[in-house]
Amino acid sequence: MNSQQVIIHVRFAPNGRVIQISERPAKLTPNQWFDVLNTRASSAYRALARGRGIFQLSRTAIEAFKQETARPG
Repeated sequence: MNSQQVIIHVRFAPNGRVIQISERPAKLTPNQWFDVLNTRASSAYRALARGRGIFQLSRTAIEAFKQETARPG
């Protein structure tokens, strides 16, 4: 089991929309990926200054979230 910690960086526009987020699956928009992470791992999020934030998650958790979003439906 891979317990490597990964930091996902998020950048927000002044209106609150997500303009950039790392580790994003290709089929999701930045806002959709943020919503997935926020719904499933909100306790791992930390807001930073200047419209930025981070999620600190295990590689295993990120891969599980990506697989969930890849399922049809």
